[in-house]
Amino acid sequence: MSTTESDLAALQSQARERLDQHTHETVQWHFNDSTGCPFWLGKKAELNFDPLTEIKGFDDLRKFPLFEDEWLRGGPVRRWVPKGLEGKPTYVFETGGTTGIPKSRVVIDDFRIDYEMFSETLPDEYFPKGSNWLMLGPSGPRRLRLAVEHLCQIRGGICFCIDLDPRWVVKLIKKGWMEHLEEYKKHCVDQALTVLSAGHDIKCMFATPKLLESLCHALDEQGKSFPETGITGIFSGGTEFTPQWTKFCIEEFFGGPAEESGIYMTPTYGNTLMGLACSKPVTAEDKYKISYFAPQPRAVTEVVDFDDDVTPVGYGETGRVKLTTLTKEFFVPGFLERDEGEREPPFEKYPWDGVSGVRPYHVFASQTTVGVY
Repeated sequence: MSTTESDLAALQSQARERLDQHTHETVQWHFNDSTGCPFWLGKKAELNFDPLTEIKGFDDLRKFPLFEDEWLRGGPVRRWVPKGLEGKPTYVFETGGTTGIPKSRVVIDDFRIDYEMFSETLPDEYFPKGSNWLMLGPSGPRRLRLAVEHLCQIRGGICFCIDLDPRWVVKLIKKGWMEHLEEYKKHCVDQALTVLSAGHDIKCMFATPKLLESLCHALDEQGKSFPETGITGIFSGGTEFTPQWTKFCIEEFFGGPAEESGIYMTPTYGNTLMGLACSKPVTAEDKYKISYFAPQPRAVTEVVDFDDDVTPVGYGETGRVKLTTLTKEFFVPGFLERDEGEREPPFEKYPWDGVSGVRPYHVFASQTTVGVY
């Protein structure tokens, strides 16, 4: 039974109410002297308004200046730990860092919560509970490896991880050492092939689009096809996820859509600051269009005008992705991502705005090195 316009409007209204309430509670937490983190408690004195009395809903967050990712470079890292969470085991995850000091984010449970929410969206038919996983992506001081491992574990499986340093990949690209790059990529894919040949009954995997394609080519060179691996569920993410690549991968490597091949792939859009945005089901009927929806109310993505960061563009129009993160561990009141895309309308499963066609922001695109993604 399809959702009527009035049904969708009601769902949107409920979601918005939840978001406003969650925003208020999050700001109360981060700016209260007994629960807030030293960073935001220190920033409070610089603001020309009182967050505790003036932030009542999501739109009020526009009173804050844009979040600067440079604030995350360098320490002391404990200035980001909320007083209300002191004493809990804390991780530090890094993002960037190809040149200079990397940006750091402290995390306690957010990555687990994000991936437990994501787990609820995975179809058990293709991601069977109890199945083992292969993590074919970057390792190191990043959330992704631990997050995928947690996803596997809460679904009852054991996760096999490869060793991959994405910063070395970016350095090889910048130096133009393409022969070394190919060898390093082969080294990473060889690790995956070894795991897959060892009889561990792996049914699910995470991979970036580039590494998934390399794995498929390596299997082909061995006279094998991807379906022979026994993998039925693929969770993937990265800026190389385009409708063209998705169509090619599904038709050429998997042998057709999930109902024919038995292999299901779900794209995601995520990062260390946001968490994980799920995609609307990708279908041939919709020309393999990929639309992402943030995990509201814990995170919100908006597509805003290139010249006005508070004004959303119209549906179907192009703008820059603006992120807001609202958890007890981390508060980001508006951050302009290094991405652009098209604004997508809400639908039944995610009754809030989404973004499609995600790609590097055109002003930065020529300076951006994508690496393993």
